[in-house]
Amino acid sequence: MTFLSRPQRHAADHLWVTIAQQSRAILLFAPLAMVAARADALDGCLVLLCLAAPSWRAIPQCVPPVRELFRDLALGRPFPTCAMAGAGNSASHQWASAPDFCPPQYVSSFDTENSTQYDCAFEGAVSVSIRGEPFVRTWWRRDGEAVSEFSPAAKAQLGSWNRRFEDDYAVWAAMQPPVVPDPTAP
Repeated sequence: MTFLSRPQRHAADHLWVTIAQQSRAILLFAPLAMVAARADALDGCLVLLCLAAPSWRAIPQCVPPVRELFRDLALGRPFPTCAMAGAGNSASHQWASAPDFCPPQYVSSFDTENSTQYDCAFEGAVSVSIRGEPFVRTWWRRDGEAVSEFSPAAKAQLGSWNRRFEDDYAVWAAMQPPVVPDPTAP
């Protein structure tokens, strides 16, 4: 195992203090901060920690690396690695594909001469699993815009989180036409 240098330890310690103030659930991620990344690469452990936080935007140390991650992914670079201490902790990236792999509140459509075309407001999604269970999926765009979809288990552990995903869904659902029952159905 590679150990962190003194400046890296100091930065990691400072980040942990900030994250701990954001959420009691961050203790789940302690093993992730103990592993160093290559000096010239984006730190996969840091972005994994940040994405699993209740609101990465509220942690100043998370904003630059997460935005860099989104830019790198948009350029086709792979998700950075993190040799995590705990089994089952992982992150993966998948490109958005409307309407199948995009939350309905972020899908738009338009008719062409021969078909309906769909578009997703986000370019892709990073899914984070903790202890082998889905924790959060962060939908992202190259410009840094993102929204996080927390799993029920994550919500129970966190207690509070950025609710934009749920709020956007509620607005979208309220705008949908009511479902009319089929009078010929048995």
